[in-house]
Amino acid sequence: MSSFVKLNYKIIFHLMGLLIGVNGGFMLLATCVSFYYKDGVGIEMLEASIITIFLGGLIMFVTRNKRKELQKRDGYVIVTFGWIFMSLAGTLPYIITGAIPSFTDAFFETMSGYTTTGASILNDIESIPNGVLFWRSITHWIGGMGIIVLAIAILPLLGIGGMELFAAEAPGPSSDKLHPRITDTAKRLWLIYVGYTVAETILLKLAGMSMFDAVNHSLSTLSTGGFSTKNANMAYWNDKPLIQYIVIVFMFLAGTNFVLSYFAFKTKFSKILRDEEFKFYAISIVFFTIMASLIIYFQTDITQSTIDHPMVWGRYESGLRHGAFQVLAIITTTGFVSADYTLWTPFLTVFFFGLMFLGGSAGSTAGGVKIVRHIILIKNGLIEFKRSLHPRAILPVRYNTKAVQQPIVFNILGFFILYFLSFIIGVLVFSLMGLDFQTALGGAASSLGNVGPALGDLGPLNNHASLSSPAKWWSAFLMLIGRLELFTVLILFTPYFWRNR
Repeated sequence: MSSFVKLNYKIIFHLMGLLIGVNGGFMLLATCVSFYYKDGVGIEMLEASIITIFLGGLIMFVTRNKRKELQKRDGYVIVTFGWIFMSLAGTLPYIITGAIPSFTDAFFETMSGYTTTGASILNDIESIPNGVLFWRSITHWIGGMGIIVLAIAILPLLGIGGMELFAAEAPGPSSDKLHPRITDTAKRLWLIYVGYTVAETILLKLAGMSMFDAVNHSLSTLSTGGFSTKNANMAYWNDKPLIQYIVIVFMFLAGTNFVLSYFAFKTKFSKILRDEEFKFYAISIVFFTIMASLIIYFQTDITQSTIDHPMVWGRYESGLRHGAFQVLAIITTTGFVSADYTLWTPFLTVFFFGLMFLGGSAGSTAGGVKIVRHIILIKNGLIEFKRSLHPRAILPVRYNTKAVQQPIVFNILGFFILYFLSFIIGVLVFSLMGLDFQTALGGAASSLGNVGPALGDLGPLNNHASLSSPAKWWSAFLMLIGRLELFTVLILFTPYFWRNR
């Protein structure tokens, strides 16, 4: 006979309070930006931050007498509801300032921020106060490396172990750690993350961006988010190629396993060159960039597909730059836009749609399926041919020269089935809500993969404001399960999660 599982509700709510409090702290930072630029909403931003900090502190105070043991089930609940409650609290700056008065729209924008999707309902981004725009970019930055990774870096102060949270939140099947203690791993990842953000900010400023734009776009790039401070997104700087090349480099780094960045800083380059996922990631980007660039060069009018900004180094450079930019923006799920790829050729439209299912590296801030899963799935498929000829042979799947355990292979196969089933259901629900076939297809792929721009009415030059309220909530749900790798959220809907057996 089964009984309902007992969760440690006090520790769950205590950590909810911690996350909400951290949220309020970042809001306070956005408030400082608002006062600095005198954008007229400083008081409102301060109100939002005070309310959020007070609420988080109150929850932590009420649940201070807690058991410190954290089980795996608790971890799943904390991660899923942590993301939801952070998004609910994150709506306050939009609503109180009046920048986005609708709760549905504010929640959509916030969930898109934290999940680093980058889809927006704002029609005139440049009219939004600077403090609110900065908050919008901060939601990307927090969500990029993971709210929970941030939390477990300070969990020792609470006397709580964080492995259960890290396992539930960390993107991809990779289990690489920089240090035996999980909190030290989180701190090292955040140090690299902050370092890259500062470096890109400096380079973008030197290349001609204003400091405000440089900071915001760095926050969006390293988180593979895609929110911009300009209505034209990165196409605003089509006349400044150096800016776009800098973003290309940092999108590549953001889509790479951050553990490899750590090895690079430690001059352990041999580990990077031996990594199968990195080699596949780099070669794929080069191959896809060359292919897209050649098609752009020979089959499109580049001056009409770059939002009417003049090209400065010639037609070939433009094709190469826009090809590389959009390939990286889609593969890494950053979602920045330098041109409307749906205006190029039908082939490139389908091509970029297909790239939405690739994803970046495991251990990166990118969303999507993740390259390592594709590698293992392909290898397992090829081995099945050998098994059909030699049924008694022991033929393990090898990754980085090591045999992959069978449960991991089964997990990846299950993930693929669940991912594409979720995609199909996503398309069907969007269709029921009145979206045409192309828009429903692109919207589901983009939301689930945390990409941002999609197809049809949700294409690169459009936004999600035209969606009905139910469609926005459905899109937000797809963003959430996609960001948290499906299992973390969907397991809560299974009866055996809530029962002891």
